[in-house]
Amino acid sequence: MSSEIIFEVTESPEGGYEAKALGYPIFSQADSTDELKQMLRDAVHCHFESETERPSIIRLHFVRDELISA
Repeated sequence: MSSEIIFEVTESPEGGYEAKALGYPIFSQADSTDELKQMLRDAVHCHFESETERPSIIRLHFVRDELISA
């Protein structure tokens, strides 16, 4: 088991943030980054019931689209 799990975090069209784990069926959303961090901790603990299987690090990879005129 990897000691790290990576989440891709994007801004939600409705506001707030959405996060999806890479390689695992774990998803969450929240209004703030602080709330998202807590939601992801809870989601990881629920997904990996055994502490020996649970990753020790949750890495957040923020992806932001930005448009500029050409």
